[in-house]
Amino acid sequence: MAQGVVGVMESQSVLVCEAGTGVGKTFAYLVPVLLSGARTLLSTATKSLQDQLFLRDLPRLGQALGVPISCAMLKGRSSYLCTHRLAMARQTALPDRWAERSLAHIEQWSQATRTGDLAEIDALDEHSPLVALVTSTRDNCLGSDCPQFNGCHVFRARRQALAADVVVINHHLFFADLDLKNTGIAELLPSVEVIVFDEAHQLPDAGLAFLGENLGSAQLVDFFRDLRAIGPQQAPGLVRWAELIHACEHAMLEWRSTLLGDAHPAQQVLKLKWEERAHQPEFERTLATLERSLQTLVRSLETVAGASAELDKLLERAESLAQRATSFSTPTSLDVVRWIELSPLHARMLGACRT
Repeated sequence: MAQGVVGVMESQSVLVCEAGTGVGKTFAYLVPVLLSGARTLLSTATKSLQDQLFLRDLPRLGQALGVPISCAMLKGRSSYLCTHRLAMARQTALPDRWAERSLAHIEQWSQATRTGDLAEIDALDEHSPLVALVTSTRDNCLGSDCPQFNGCHVFRARRQALAADVVVINHHLFFADLDLKNTGIAELLPSVEVIVFDEAHQLPDAGLAFLGENLGSAQLVDFFRDLRAIGPQQAPGLVRWAELIHACEHAMLEWRSTLLGDAHPAQQVLKLKWEERAHQPEFERTLATLERSLQTLVRSLETVAGASAELDKLLERAESLAQRATSFSTPTSLDVVRWIELSPLHARMLGACRT
């Protein structure tokens, strides 16, 4: 395998390898890559494998081979503390004392961390609802308009990645970069000579998350939470916030109930054909109600546009969600596949994946 890796680097071609666990696949591609001195992206399927490569394998091999290399690890936004959203979280009503203690622990850690990587906090579960409160997404990030932009952990990690010889990323981040490049807006990752996809069998699932279009209850819940925290604070009395949010949340719950139907997903995601729900009158009615409520919200946010960067971002997110609801309400072309996914906590639709 190592000889094959050398060959494809010299010919600038593609190599696909499969082998059992424990035979040494990681070293078989790392040794040729490090000896070549080529600028390289290493993309993995999981954060744990990212940590293994960056913290253990690369330092050990670099020392054993006597090769000086500069390495950087870059994860998705949800792995890094957003100091601006941490300040917002302090003003959010938390569900219980456990959440309050956890937030206090994050605040204490935030004063000392250099990377902002939440993986440094041993007691914090990556699935904790607090993570969404203290991290940003592409939808809610304020970018250069953020008051904390100069100390942003995400952008600091990206700057370090641009200067490194070897950058360890994950598949989701690779597709996020590809998605941004397709829009012509920007790019996240540096230009490289070699790309290695470890655990490449998980690429299709990661690709669908970024190259498709989705509308999900989890997205809506996050959006309504931010709207409730920012709207009344930034534009008090200018919009009937409580009434608007209540109408949207009620529409979302009705729509989610229609999606679930008689299904009771337990521990795993249940995938349904689009036709199993889409042409039922109740499905069409609840989706149309959700669409109208989001469009009403868009019109209300337009009245306070320009008042602050946070409100402008909320308007942008509301427009995107309303557009997605509209797109799922209309017939699709023959080169697009739609389906429905149900999980124990959320029901969501994914679509606009072209065949």
